[in-house]
Amino acid sequence: MSEIRLGAKVPDFELETYEPTKGDFGTFSLKDQIQKKRWTILFFYPADFTFV
Repeated sequence: MSEIRLGAKVPDFELETYEPTKGDFGTFSLKDQIQKKRWTILFFYPADFTFV
């Protein structure tokens, strides 16, 4: 597995999210963010799962 560095291209992915504005679950797609020309910051902290 190679490292991902600042400014590097990230492989496309899709994940389930909770959207508080809708009060329901939704889907986040990196492909959609790129198509909408939105800046995206990816932050993963696997030791914390505060949604429970």
